[in-house]
Amino acid sequence: MDNLKNKYTKIRSSHWNRIAEQKVNPDRLGAYYQKLLQSYYRFFVPPGLKVLEIGCGNGDLLAALQPSFGVGFDFSDEMIRNATQNHPDLSFICADAHDSVTDQKFDVIILSDLANDLWDVQAVLENVRRLCHPHTRLIINFYNNLWRIPLSVVKFLGLGADLKEQNWFSPNDVMNLLNLSGFEVINWRPRILFPLNIRFLSKFCNHFLVNFIPFKWFALTNFIVARPGFDQQETVSNHLPSVSVIVAARNEAGNIESILRRVPSLGSGTELIFVEGHSTDNTYETIKEEIKKFPDKNCKLFQQTGKGKGDAVRLGFENATGDILMILDADLTVPPEDLPRFYDAIASGKGEFVNGVRLVYPMEQEAMRFFNILGNKFFSLMFTWILEQAIKDTLCGTKVMWRSDYELLAENRNYFGNFDPFGDFDLLFGAAKMNLKIVELPIRYRSRTYGDTNISRWRHGWLLLKMVIFAARKIKFI
Repeated sequence: MDNLKNKYTKIRSSHWNRIAEQKVNPDRLGAYYQKLLQSYYRFFVPPGLKVLEIGCGNGDLLAALQPSFGVGFDFSDEMIRNATQNHPDLSFICADAHDSVTDQKFDVIILSDLANDLWDVQAVLENVRRLCHPHTRLIINFYNNLWRIPLSVVKFLGLGADLKEQNWFSPNDVMNLLNLSGFEVINWRPRILFPLNIRFLSKFCNHFLVNFIPFKWFALTNFIVARPGFDQQETVSNHLPSVSVIVAARNEAGNIESILRRVPSLGSGTELIFVEGHSTDNTYETIKEEIKKFPDKNCKLFQQTGKGKGDAVRLGFENATGDILMILDADLTVPPEDLPRFYDAIASGKGEFVNGVRLVYPMEQEAMRFFNILGNKFFSLMFTWILEQAIKDTLCGTKVMWRSDYELLAENRNYFGNFDPFGDFDLLFGAAKMNLKIVELPIRYRSRTYGDTNISRWRHGWLLLKMVIFAARKIKFI
């Protein structure tokens, strides 16, 4: 078997050495396809991370991602020579993807158009698994089975697609190999319906049409994002994460004492951060007085200068010191007693962004009006389609994430801008773009016992509809 593998590798290496010079020609037929790949990978990978590309070719894709530390492997010495010459700030190594060359850990590992060309995909993925830390993202793109004949015709006519006999995988084949190798799939996205640069047609097909059935079935390449399986992740045995619970409170004076009394101690310590937002009752004064009655609680109080719950949550997050950030609505419709389950879900590695769901268990009477329920179900379907992860409830106030992930989200917030008065979508969109594993945690939604809702059904419903369009444009139609 080793002799067959070695023969296979030599043939592949000679093939890629032969076409290495073709790959630097900007006018070649496949140049536009490579530019599209670079734009998609830039969407998935923010600059400044430690990135490894296996099968890096001439290094152009790796360089386009602007890594803080970039390493590329390829078994073609001609490709590596070109990559080293063109991108001297990156590290390139001539090595077979099946071999163990480094023990470093990377934030992102890329296999672009490589799985189709490997002798043993599972063996390579198992090698890759050793190079992952718990938050590493593995991103793979591979050719669609249905393009086997068109690419063969292009090769026969001498117009490009100079490929050797390929492995041809369905998305389920690759997902199964990832599962066998210790990875968990986060999302799958078909991309590139029309790989030629013909202005309007290319944009219409590749940005819009490819997102809909049946056109997505005919996409040239499939992108899969995966992470190390949570049951195999490195767990912290000697350190329990600390927690910051952010409570945005506007006209909630009657709930403050109950919040302080009921929020449990979590992990190695719980910090309770109140952000009061332009109340017309005495909420701010009540918080100050009630905090004094709970000297054993680690509390902070801030007054909001901006507007909206989203602005209040961001103020709380910016001043939080806990390892894990939680949002608790001051109306107590989500019971504070449920917070330990959110803590367990994220601290165990089962998810990296935990979203509360109010639409599974029966609600208390009048907890949510009928048209609000219909609206929530509609928006859940739309956001599931847009984000490529199951989102059953977009507006449940309780959301949980690691502070380190939030800091990275905040650094790259300019991609979306300051568009969200609620705060829920800023976090959901950011988590999806960062390829965080979103898990949903059902809770029993309670009725208010004090005050009135700050949500206007029709005005805010229209705002949510505009956010669906905004999200589709920024995440789906890219």
